[in-house]
Amino acid sequence: MNNLNFESPGVAERDDRREVIDGGGSSGQSVAVDLERYWHEAIGLKYWLAGILALGLLLGILVTLLATPLYQANARLEVSRVTADVTNLDALEVESQVSELQYLNTQYKLLVSNFMAKRVMESGNLTRDEAFREAFAIGDATNIDATIEEILFDNVSIEPIVQSSLVDVKFSSPSPTVSAAIANLWVEEFVAANYEKRFGANIQARDFLQNQIAELRERLSLSEQELVEYANANEILVLNAGGDSGSESAGQTLVGADLQALNMALASAVADRISAQAAVVGGNFPASDPRNELLSNLSEAEADLAVLRANFGPDYPEVQEKRAEVDSLRSAISAGSRNLLQSARIREAELRDQVERVKQRFLGQQGQGIRYGILKREVDTNREIYDALLQRFKELEASGAGQNNIQIIDRAEAPADPYSPSLIRNVLVALFASIVIATGVVYLKVVLSQTLQDPEDVRRRLHLALLGAIPRNTEGAMVDRITERSSHINEAYTTVRTNLNFLTPQGAPEVLMFTSSVPSEGKSISSLGVATSFAQLGKKVLLIDADLRNSKLRETLELDSYDEGGLVPLLANQQSDMASQIIHLREFGFDFLPMGRTPPNPVELLAGDRFSQILEEARGQYDQVLIDGAPMLALADAIEMSKAVDGVIFVIQTERIKLRGIENALGRLQRSGAKIYGAIVTKVSQSNSAYGYGYGYGYGYGYGYGEERDSEPA
Repeated sequence: MNNLNFESPGVAERDDRREVIDGGGSSGQSVAVDLERYWHEAIGLKYWLAGILALGLLLGILVTLLATPLYQANARLEVSRVTADVTNLDALEVESQVSELQYLNTQYKLLVSNFMAKRVMESGNLTRDEAFREAFAIGDATNIDATIEEILFDNVSIEPIVQSSLVDVKFSSPSPTVSAAIANLWVEEFVAANYEKRFGANIQARDFLQNQIAELRERLSLSEQELVEYANANEILVLNAGGDSGSESAGQTLVGADLQALNMALASAVADRISAQAAVVGGNFPASDPRNELLSNLSEAEADLAVLRANFGPDYPEVQEKRAEVDSLRSAISAGSRNLLQSARIREAELRDQVERVKQRFLGQQGQGIRYGILKREVDTNREIYDALLQRFKELEASGAGQNNIQIIDRAEAPADPYSPSLIRNVLVALFASIVIATGVVYLKVVLSQTLQDPEDVRRRLHLALLGAIPRNTEGAMVDRITERSSHINEAYTTVRTNLNFLTPQGAPEVLMFTSSVPSEGKSISSLGVATSFAQLGKKVLLIDADLRNSKLRETLELDSYDEGGLVPLLANQQSDMASQIIHLREFGFDFLPMGRTPPNPVELLAGDRFSQILEEARGQYDQVLIDGAPMLALADAIEMSKAVDGVIFVIQTERIKLRGIENALGRLQRSGAKIYGAIVTKVSQSNSAYGYGYGYGYGYGYGYGEERDSEPA
């Protein structure tokens, strides 16, 4: 039984109607009702929802079966911060300004970058790697380099290990061997790139000096061998510098001393020239050279530029500004190195000319001893140059390429099993997506519903009291079900009668009119059912057929031939004795005032005082007067009748009239001042099991019992 308000049910104002509807119900009950609504909609769409779930599961299985297996290989790196050099205050200051988190995030961004993809592609020569191209089905594309770079970038991923400096580099491909090879190549190239960034200049200078030292070592060996062979062949005995004036003593003349001094100067000039060349190639300068500060600034600027390029595009203002700064520093260093090299070359050339001139003078003075001296000095020169370069090489080794701060911890191995696709994961994802879609379908069905779907919509959406819900009849003639006390229909109207009795402290309002939005919603049969229920209670009931345009009661009660007398003659003052126009329906137990012949002017008849007089006369003779009125839309009949009755019962058929139409009809009644006590919902589907009927006949019948039958009157 519905909870109803005794004091002011069905009034025109919205707030008053809300009080009637809520009637002491809790918010928990409202939530339960909403859930019930969604559940009913789900039951109605059960086959569609089952199809959605089945289709989702099928798609999940098909995706798993048709997807290409992917193998993921994992290599692990340790990324540590660079240890500050305590002898380098500038470096120490820079390191103190960079947090560990910032440093690690920078390295993670560099790990997964187009720079690394390009480097891996070039290092592994992937454009010609048949295994790689076959794994990713790469044909002879026009821009194959860009294609491979994109594949590498899309299939690599990193996973930093929390609370550590370790990071996993993972690569996925259809081939386990390719996945392992690329993962290993990726970490190797990252380590190499980091090493080159930190020590690249020193490495180039060291390699250059190493080549020069090897060349000079060969030259020194040949000159020494030539000196020994010349001395042995000419039986030259090397004397002390202060010895006799023999061939060897000639080397101690003024010209010889000049030649010796010039050769020493030339050796120094050659060493300076080679050192200048090394500076041009490797960018390394002596410790006292002021360009070391420019080189330090260049290293810092290049590091900042690499970070900016990893996070921003080449056109980003800060990238362009930093690139200009790097170019400027490089130009300054290069110009200084070239100037120094040019000066060294000029000095070396000048000294060589001087040595050549003095040598010619010395040769004119000397014999075999002079030749020996030349060879001896050539040996000394080569040795001095060799020693100078070797000393410089040792200096680079001392400052040189320190230990790399990025190390490979674990190399990747070819995985035995694919990590994707996963049948369980795909099925779960598909099931979840199907549930979401199914839920969305139910939600949209409820939200977008334009008709009254559930009896509770009377409360929720129309803000009216729900007086009763009449199930769809599937068990024969509707009239027979109304009079049969054990039928579901009879029980439903008994519930309506009971709720009407609770409308006021005195019981049901004495004169009630039944109306609806449009014809054939069940107002006539509802008035018949309520009248029968009151009669079964022992009350004296009068049912008036006031639908003067299209009487359904006349058809239902099989009074088609009754055109004499009735309500119309009374309204038209053709008859004055109401009792003579009333028919007693023994089968139903109440009196019935038929409509009579259809009048040409129903509104004029109902708008007069005669209708009110007839109702006042009926009040004195009957316990309950029920009126089957006309429908609301496009007619004024019900508006006129509502002024003479105690209240209105609005009848609504489920899933027929749009809620906007129902609201318009209710609005017309409310604006006319009619008191709307509530609504009766008819032809409710059996899928709605929220309402049961009867006490001795059991609960949970539901509203409906199958499809609508023609035998059910409207």
